Amino acid sequence: MSETIDILMEVKNIVAEKLGVNISKITPQAKFADDLGADSLDTIELVMAMEERFGIAINDQDAENIENLEDAVEFIELAIKNK
Repeated sequence: MSETIDILMEVKNIVAEKLGVNISKITPQAKFADDLGADSLDTIELVMAMEERFGIAINDQDAENIENLEDAVEFIELAIKNK
């Protein structure tokens, strides 16, 4: 599997676990807040889990721009590349 697919699956698993939603509902464009029911605390927990899992830092500005799975995967790929 490609690195993008690996990251996508890892983030999907994090989102499913933290938000308690079925993994099939987590599509690339499904917004964490609007479509999957994340509140502000959930969003913080998602960001922290991604930081821990991938060994990256996500500042507040970047975190605000990560609204869905697609955004998260793109950010994580770039952050890993720039480590």
